[in-house]
Amino acid sequence: MTQRVQIGIVTVSDRASRGEYEDQGGPAIKDWLDKALINEWEAVTRLVPDEQDQVEAALKELTDEQQCCLIVTTGGTGPARRDITPEATEAVCDKVLDGFGEQMRAVSLQYVPTAILSRQMAGIRGGSLLINLPGKPSAIADCLDAVFPAVPYCIDLIEGPYLETRDEMVKAFRPKHAQKPAG
Repeated sequence: MTQRVQIGIVTVSDRASRGEYEDQGGPAIKDWLDKALINEWEAVTRLVPDEQDQVEAALKELTDEQQCCLIVTTGGTGPARRDITPEATEAVCDKVLDGFGEQMRAVSLQYVPTAILSRQMAGIRGGSLLINLPGKPSAIADCLDAVFPAVPYCIDLIEGPYLETRDEMVKAFRPKHAQKPAG
């Protein structure tokens, strides 16, 4: 029996938070996770403007109060003045995991030369893994495909729930000692 988990999904967008256009990033993350995860899980969603204090508050609430083992953000990772998601994420994290951003940029560069402008990152706050993704739905899928094989084991290491994935969507990697016995 798999354990039900809570996963935070935060869309960072001035225009979507004002209702000027429909959030597409948050639903794209949820759809991808629905296809990838075997676990029963609940999305805890937030839609906030590009304001560092509001992004930080949402991330803290999802980690500290909602106890989400994973929080995935979309938007606010570019070089524009109002793009502050990485700064807000770094401000609330205990540890930064540089490899996530490096891998996402490397994969995105296969599709667009402007991927070098992206500032996605990941980090740990308490028992939560936080990952920043770009705002474009196709880029969200590309980035999740690239980094998610490492996510379940990372969550194991921070003493979170045992996440299981559908191999045909994304094959989670765990060293032999960290794998649950079959059966």
